[in-house]
Amino acid sequence: MMRSTYIETHPATGRGNSQPSGLHNFSLRSLLRCAIGSFCTLLVVGTLIGPVHAEEPPEQTETLPLPTAETPDPTPGPTSDPIPNPSPDAPVASVAPVTIDPFIRLRGSVWRTKAGIVFLKTPIGLLSLSSKTTLKDLKASQEIRFWVHARHVFVEIRKRGDDTLVHRYLSGPMTPGTNEPGTLHWWGPDGDLTVHAGKLEEHLTSYREGEPLTVEVDETNTISGVHDLQFDLQISQTPPAGSDVQLLLSGTVSKLKSNFVFIRTPVGLVMLNSKIGVPRVKVGQPITVHIDSGHVTVTLPSATETAAPRHSASPTP
Repeated sequence: MMRSTYIETHPATGRGNSQPSGLHNFSLRSLLRCAIGSFCTLLVVGTLIGPVHAEEPPEQTETLPLPTAETPDPTPGPTSDPIPNPSPDAPVASVAPVTIDPFIRLRGSVWRTKAGIVFLKTPIGLLSLSSKTTLKDLKASQEIRFWVHARHVFVEIRKRGDDTLVHRYLSGPMTPGTNEPGTLHWWGPDGDLTVHAGKLEEHLTSYREGEPLTVEVDETNTISGVHDLQFDLQISQTPPAGSDVQLLLSGTVSKLKSNFVFIRTPVGLVMLNSKIGVPRVKVGQPITVHIDSGHVTVTLPSATETAAPRHSASPTP
């Protein structure tokens, strides 16, 4: 019988060989830790002794609000400046009582302007003039003088300082002059006017006698242009004593709204503030407003006329 011989071999793992290797690895790890520690220490020290201004916060002047003095106030143009009430004329003692109806005499200052519209501040309220062909160069330094005499309207625009004429508009029925050819007859606040057609004589041939016509004239009352001109009046306050204001206006109450009474007159629709002394009125009722300097008078039909049967009254226009 044969026997097999088995020899088991093991690697040499003696204690004497493993201990020096462990000490060597421990020394390497210790040196590595020391090196890392030294590097971190140098890094921290370098950071601490670095330039301080690099980490300073930004200057506060970048976030401070601007002082109010540096913010310019909006400068309103001449068309939006609030204009005080125009100063009254000096002497108004010997003013003849008004007998023409309708009649208006006012002075106003330019308050605001839009394209083709100018708003005037007067002693009795707001007066607006509108046109598609003129009223484009009005300024706050100018004064407007406004008259209505029956079917005639007379408007003058003058500089306040030296009273220089800027514009003069005449509106009313066309009336040919009788004294000399090429002239028209017009009403004026100082008396009847003779207006010369000038270079626009041929243009005026398209208008017939009696038709409404609005022209602009110069200081010699020679026509310089043909325009359209409308106005709108709001009577909202009692004029100060001594104001150069005269008004006589009759019409019919057409509308009542809040504190305002709308009157249909021969010169158009006029808005009247009831706080100036208007009694209780009804739509369709006749009414007359009379203003003389600082006095306002509103008259209504008598009691007998008011008590008349409604079916016998004239129809409201």
